[in-house]
Amino acid sequence: MGGLGPKQGVPVVYDWVAPSAIPQFLPWLAILALLLLKPNRCSSAWWVLIPLGLVGGATIVPQSAVGFMPSSALEIFLEMISSLGFGVAAVWLVSSYLGWKHRMLALLGILLGLGVVSALVCLVRQDAGPEMLQLGIFLAASVSVISVALTLAGLACRGRYGWLRLTLWLVAALVVLWLLVIGPFFVVSVISSGGRVPLLAVLPVIGVAVGISFGVMLPFMVLCFVNGFYRERLKALLHLGGVTAPPPVSTPPIPAVPEAAAG
Repeated sequence: MGGLGPKQGVPVVYDWVAPSAIPQFLPWLAILALLLLKPNRCSSAWWVLIPLGLVGGATIVPQSAVGFMPSSALEIFLEMISSLGFGVAAVWLVSSYLGWKHRMLALLGILLGLGVVSALVCLVRQDAGPEMLQLGIFLAASVSVISVALTLAGLACRGRYGWLRLTLWLVAALVVLWLLVIGPFFVVSVISSGGRVPLLAVLPVIGVAVGISFGVMLPFMVLCFVNGFYRERLKALLHLGGVTAPPPVSTPPIPAVPEAAAG
């Protein structure tokens, strides 16, 4: 700075405020647009707003409620939870187009819907920066794990629907998949540090990842358990139960034509 003044001074705290609140409402407008699809034009489809409100409202959690976590990390976790919530809601609303398709096609549909919507929500709400890169990595891993875990849970149920069976298999699949995702990175860090990091330290990390994934899915799973409209969609999406055959079309009998009386 030369003669213009000292190079360092008292730090100034500035609370950045978004210039417009429109990006916060864009994800909700996207969900409303999906509710206008022809298969969703009924009152039962609007029930998806209840779990979405529970999960999507995670961004309003005050920092004082989670005082042990730094503000930057808290923002990343809350934004990831909110983005995943909108993604799951979108999958639930388009699941009528994926029902009773091949499991691999259904998995690709879940992965695409969950990934695209979650990424768009993240992009419209966050500015570019180091936090965006971290959020993108966590979000991509969560989208993949949730999509595969949901498909594996349906496969493990052997085509039979049961809320407790499905929930337990979903939790088990989440634990195994997150262990496969996080485990190798942790092993590499242990080897590079000469074994100074205990392997058991990976368990809390996996526990947090499983807790976030299951916490996002739980309200939507409860919706399917209590709402027949979404229950049938979930059963079709995960092949839980046989396809209901359409009712037979009854053809009215053709009245017999009376024979002409003999002249």
